[in-house]
Amino acid sequence: MSRADVTAAAPAAAVPAQRGILTTEAWLRTPSAAAGVFRVRPLPSEATASYVQRLATAYRLALPQLLAGAGITLAGHGTPRTTELHLSPAACHHIAALARIPLPHLRRALPHLAPLDDTHDTHDTETGAARWKALEAGQQPVRACTLCTRHRSQNTTDTGWVHRPPHRLVCPRHQQAAPDPRLTSTVRTRAVPELVAAHHAHHRLRRHPRAATAWTAARAITTRWYDHQQHLTHRRHTRLTRLCAVNPHLTTTHSASATLLARDLVIYPETVALAGALATLPVRPHRDTGNALNLIAQRLGLPRLPLNANDPLRVLLTHTHH
Repeated sequence: MSRADVTAAAPAAAVPAQRGILTTEAWLRTPSAAAGVFRVRPLPSEATASYVQRLATAYRLALPQLLAGAGITLAGHGTPRTTELHLSPAACHHIAALARIPLPHLRRALPHLAPLDDTHDTHDTETGAARWKALEAGQQPVRACTLCTRHRSQNTTDTGWVHRPPHRLVCPRHQQAAPDPRLTSTVRTRAVPELVAAHHAHHRLRRHPRAATAWTAARAITTRWYDHQQHLTHRRHTRLTRLCAVNPHLTTTHSASATLLARDLVIYPETVALAGALATLPVRPHRDTGNALNLIAQRLGLPRLPLNANDPLRVLLTHTHH
């Protein structure tokens, strides 16, 4: 359906000709599987509810109005971030058609989008359905980079929510991050330029066959060091102070302290460095940990790394196949 066709379907006084914005009444008369006017691109790893909300915002509709106009029946109540939107196979097709995004591409971008059921003809024979489902605190998405979101939203909104994988902690182009789901605003990171270098190093690390296991181990270790104020304490304190200075909301968010809210950002450079070192070590327990610790200390920018017997890194090197 062309922009001119859509404009003609709505009252002329209600639809700005230069943008082809649909009124609610005109949109509800649109066939459920009709192609949309705007092509709204998904964010990588975006929550389904966030994407559909951005799509509704592009049409200046409430989310329930958009779904009803697309022939999708909505059950329950919810909002993006604290609840997720689950779509039936037919509803997935309707949203893809409305967004003018091929469904396979949409499925790759939205990790929680329901997969197509290939045993049915999902084009027009199934009824579209959607329902809200509450998310536990650990399942909630984080705020996406505001500038990336605005770029992919026809400049209609800067609010998006993503299930961010570890290697996308920082947006290197706009230097924003959302290290914790409890933050409703992004954190500006220009005051800590080493985060961008860590981001690029993390992407290089992902090419290594043992990157995933090395990252998991490294993050557990650096988190323990951070929580117990062990090793690199001055460096991490300086980093946290700089982040708080340019992000006042870190200290005014009452759900948690800035120490916890910014933890993943503060430990990120050392986590990447430690994961890179662990990935290169032989996959076996180390009887003599001296050489391994010298390599790790060098990667962390330390002259040496004294560890007690219970330190998680020493345990990893001496007792487990890392």
